[in-house]
Amino acid sequence: MSRLITITARWDDEARVWIATSENVSGLVVEADTWADMIEEVRLVLPDLLELSGLAGDSLSLTFRAEEHLDLARA
Repeated sequence: MSRLITITARWDDEARVWIATSENVSGLVVEADTWADMIEEVRLVLPDLLELSGLAGDSLSLTFRAEEHLDLARA
């Protein structure tokens, strides 16, 4: 059985990095310069975080969701 985990990623324009977090994995916060690097960082740290949480053992199914918030001024 696979453990389903959703990763929410957002671009921080000020810091110029992708930031990835997950409501499914406590403590997951990853920053990376590119989308691909962010995914790789998540893949590297996720097994350790799950082990520390006592949730290791299952295979993982990851969904990455990009998120952006814009405030638009009226013309």
